[in-house]
Amino acid sequence: MEQVDLQRYQITGLLGTGADYDVRAAIDQETQQQVVLKRPVPQAISRQMHGAIEARTDRTLQFYQEVGNQIPHLSPILGYSERANHDSYYGDSLGQEYRVLVVARAQGIPLAGDVRARILKVPIGLGQNLFALYPLAYSASDTPFAVQQQLVDLQEQFYKAGYVLLDQGPQNIFYQPATNSITIIDSGDLVAPDEESGSRSRRRRDIHDFYLEVLKYYIVPQPPPGDAAGYRDPYGMRPVISLEEELDELARRFGNFADPARNAALYLIAKVRDRAYTDFGDFRKDLTAYFEEVRIRNRSLSNLNEAKQAWHDAMQLLHGDHWRRYLFDPVADLAAFDTFSGNP
Repeated sequence: MEQVDLQRYQITGLLGTGADYDVRAAIDQETQQQVVLKRPVPQAISRQMHGAIEARTDRTLQFYQEVGNQIPHLSPILGYSERANHDSYYGDSLGQEYRVLVVARAQGIPLAGDVRARILKVPIGLGQNLFALYPLAYSASDTPFAVQQQLVDLQEQFYKAGYVLLDQGPQNIFYQPATNSITIIDSGDLVAPDEESGSRSRRRRDIHDFYLEVLKYYIVPQPPPGDAAGYRDPYGMRPVISLEEELDELARRFGNFADPARNAALYLIAKVRDRAYTDFGDFRKDLTAYFEEVRIRNRSLSNLNEAKQAWHDAMQLLHGDHWRRYLFDPVADLAAFDTFSGNP
């Protein structure tokens, strides 16, 4: 990771815009590698309100210099620009200085696509629903809930390095169906265990905030949808309000369903509420027990064949043009699922 000249990279398109960053695809003209360029969102830059984003960028760079590029499933930062006015490069007139990150492009698709694509009726929730919440196509030997397991494994590496990584919602995770693996594309919300909250009224965040994110985004009380339309929209995408309010909502959500896995979910929620997890092993064990209950439930569905067909029909939507903007070949990467008829 080194400081680079942005003229080395040719922008090929806009990948998306998040709360903090404008994200563009580009080609490294020296190596022909496909990369991502991340800068503060232009609206913040033009209003001179991008100072907090710049501080987040600096902290991310510090983390990568220490240990970041050694952690698996984390998209590596390849370089960074000087903090300067980049109007001529981007072809705009923002008139402010900022830094640009150069990041390796992740393979696969985002679990939740750019929310603006919903205007064009793009089913942006396909990845999260197909491969995280309802991975019906995976058998017992295929690690059906690999997204969640890899997230916990990755977080354990962060924790050993002295950090907790938050904001791990589906919009920040890419999934490669061909390898059943994830890549984290945003590591900006880093919390050190001894970090002050910055506010007398705000609780200091810790590892239980990550556990909450797993429960909020990656477990669901409902059984698999009976039609492809049930896979289109992302799940749980409302921003986190507070740990306590989110846990209250989760308890209500799971408590209102007569689901065989309900008790296992409520047990997880209660332990996170009490901050009762002292190590990753305990959380992983309870999460695995919950998913085993989910698998037993799914195998016993009265409409299992209908649910399998709905899953397959929804998967076919990934052949749409929208998904080709990513490093994703639907024909090759989904080939293993084209004749899906296995047991959940």
